[in-house]
Parts: sequence; C-alpha cells; structure tokens
Amino acid sequence: MKTQETTTTNLADFGSRERWMLVELLTAWDKQGLPDNFYDEEVVPMMNRNSGNVFLTNSEFQVAMLNDNKLEMWHSCPNCGHEGFSEDCQINEDNECNECCEGE
Repeated sequence: MKTQETTTTNLADFGSRERWMLVELLTAWDKQGLPDNFYDEEVVPMMNRNSGNVFLTNSEFQVAMLNDNKLEMWHSCPNCGHEGFSEDCQINEDNECNECCEGE
C-alpha cells in the first residue's frame, strides 16, 4: 500500500477551500511581494493535507503563509520543532527559538 505524502504541490489535490486560500495567497504575493528574506527561487504553492494549510515554499524550504492578510515567513525551530510566525517563533543566531531559550 502506497502511503500518501503529508504535503502536496499537485493542485488537483487541493479542495475548493484550499484553492480559495491559494487565490488569496497569490493575490497577497502580487500586492505585497514576498516577505523579506524569502528567496524567490523555485517558489511553488503547497498544501499540508493534515492541517489544511496552504503556503508558498521554495528551493530553500522556506515557508510563507498569510497572517491576517499579510504574507509572512513561517518559522520552524530545528532544535525543538516549535513553529509559528515571527511573534511566536523567533529564531536567533544560535539557531534556537524563543521557546528553546526560555529554560536558560
């Protein structure tokens, strides 16, 4: 039995809700541009089948999502796995997030 990938770039896998989210995402990109520090190489839309989130990703595996109609970077801490927008997950120069640093 073939296991299904958690994420997909195949637009045929997107439902009506996810296609509408993609339209909003692309409209935000058109009006606002990509977030600062988001590389514009091999940018593709992607959907997480588990969460239903639709986002942009690139060749560097960076993620940009809508946050209150603003296109922003989505951060993932490589140490603890904490995720979020910059107000929730700030990665520092030691490659740790605010959650990792709270115990210090």
